[in-house]
Amino acid sequence: MDVTQFDYKGMNKVIYQENGVTIRSWPTIHAIGGSVSFSVEWNGLKFVFGGDTYPNKWYDEYAKDADLAIHECFITVPDMIEKFRFTPQSALLVGTRIHTAPKAFGKVMSRIKPRMAVAYHFFKDFDTTAGINDRIRSTYDGPLSLAIDYMVWNITKDDIRVRMAKVDEDVWPPPATEKPQLPDASTRIPYSKEIAGGKLDVKAVIQPVYDEINKQYGLKEKQD
Repeated sequence: MDVTQFDYKGMNKVIYQENGVTIRSWPTIHAIGGSVSFSVEWNGLKFVFGGDTYPNKWYDEYAKDADLAIHECFITVPDMIEKFRFTPQSALLVGTRIHTAPKAFGKVMSRIKPRMAVAYHFFKDFDTTAGINDRIRSTYDGPLSLAIDYMVWNITKDDIRVRMAKVDEDVWPPPATEKPQLPDASTRIPYSKEIAGGKLDVKAVIQPVYDEINKQYGLKEKQD
C-alpha cells in the first residue's frame, strides 16, 4: 500500500493528479480536526464525497457543479430517541450538531444543485426512511438517492442511471494475490500441556486424508 500524506486543512487542494484524474480535498466538521471531503474530476465529470460532516461552507463552495454529490444525512431526532434510546438532549446534540439532519442535508443540496444528490449514513429501514425523505423534501426538490449497500450510479454527461447491483453473496474468496508461503514449524507457538491433553484421538479417520493428499501432491506430510 502506498500512502501519501496531505494537509487536511487544504482548501480544495489537489492531492492527486494523474492519467486525467484530479482529486481534491477540503476539511469537514466532525468530532476532531482531520476529516476531509473529496472531489474527483475526470473526463468532464465531477464526483464529490462529503464524508462524515456537519454542513459546512467548504462543501457549499467546492461541491458546486457536481454530477454526483454524496453528503451524510443522519437519522431523524425522533427516531434516534425511539430506536437508539437516546435521551432527547443527546438526540438533539448528535442528530443536529455533530451530524447532518435531513432538513439540513436538503438545504445543502438546494444550494449546490448537483445532477444527483445522495444521502447516506443512516439506517434505511422500513419505518425510518419515510421520515428522512419527507424532511429532505421539505428543503430540497431536486434529484435524490437515499443510499443503500449495492446501489450503483451509471453517470454520463447526458444521463444518470440509478440501479441496484446484482450480486451473489454466496461466493468463495478470491485466490491470494501473492504466492502462499509454507508454514514454518519453528515459529509455531505450541498448546499448553493442559490444552494439548484435551485432544480427542481421531487419527484413524484423519490419517486417510493425509495419505490421499500426500499421494496426490507428492508430499510427505505427517499429522501431529
